[in-house]
Amino acid sequence: MTDAIRAEGLVKTFKGQTALDGVDLTARTGAVLGVLGPNGSGKTTTVRILSTLLRPDSGHALVGGYDVVREPHQVRRQIGLTGQYAAVDEDLTGTQNLVLIARLLGFSRAAARARAAELMERFALAFAADRPTKTYSGGMRRRLDLAASLVGRPSLLYLDEPTTGLDPHSRNELWDVVRSLVGEGVTVLLTTQYLEEADRLADDIAVLDRGQVISRGTPDELKARAGAQVLQVRPLEADRVEQVGRIVEAVTGSEIRTSEGAANASVTDTAVMPEVVRRLDDQGIAVSELTLRRPSLDEVFLALTGRTAETAPTDDGAAGVEQTERTHA
Repeated sequence: MTDAIRAEGLVKTFKGQTALDGVDLTARTGAVLGVLGPNGSGKTTTVRILSTLLRPDSGHALVGGYDVVREPHQVRRQIGLTGQYAAVDEDLTGTQNLVLIARLLGFSRAAARARAAELMERFALAFAADRPTKTYSGGMRRRLDLAASLVGRPSLLYLDEPTTGLDPHSRNELWDVVRSLVGEGVTVLLTTQYLEEADRLADDIAVLDRGQVISRGTPDELKARAGAQVLQVRPLEADRVEQVGRIVEAVTGSEIRTSEGAANASVTDTAVMPEVVRRLDDQGIAVSELTLRRPSLDEVFLALTGRTAETAPTDDGAAGVEQTERTHA
């Protein structure tokens, strides 16, 4: 099976700042490639090059077997693109937005209306088909935006941080749509800074940081690469989590991370668990959870970069480069 996307050595600079510094990517046909990284890592720049909106300074990329620089028209015929923010016309109805795109793609008037109705039904928007888009909720707009990218029945779909700003329910709805598209054979390139999103959807992951791919593999492979298991201890009394953290740190010798009322530490020797239990008992600390688990993708990112995606700087040069890049698109 040929790869749907193959990029090698992509380099892009803006005003002397490097947005991409030799990026290599491969997306398998009919699978989801997750491009994971914080703001400013180069995700959007990569998508714009692969969608022919930007030319790389060096390197090359094939999408569906066509070169993005020499054969942009053939590339565009195969792809759909959903950006970080809904790009629909708020004054048009949902149906009118889709009909407009279909007509621009060369559909006849009847075929355009039929395709619009089909997509409105599929994305659970038929009840609002004749309402102005400005009356839609955030989740509805994102679904309409995704529907718009599918009007031309692309074989490859680029989703650039598609769930930014969505509530958990709307995010889950969009994830279900993506899974159904992949089940139909569509190849998806998904960029995200949500580690859970990459874990839930991606078959393969490339981790970008400051314009470079720093790791790649399946979610399980990346977790295995992080090495140690994670000991997680959650006290019944949430205000004692810092005390729990000090105990776990003393026993394991590992740096402690606290999140959602639990203390987490990397461990290489599972024999530490009885000693942790003994010390917690000595301090009269009751726990609701004490488990050993594999690292999360967040912890993988921490192991790879020395920081979590949430604490990665967004005001460094790379972030500024991506903001500059958006103004040039």
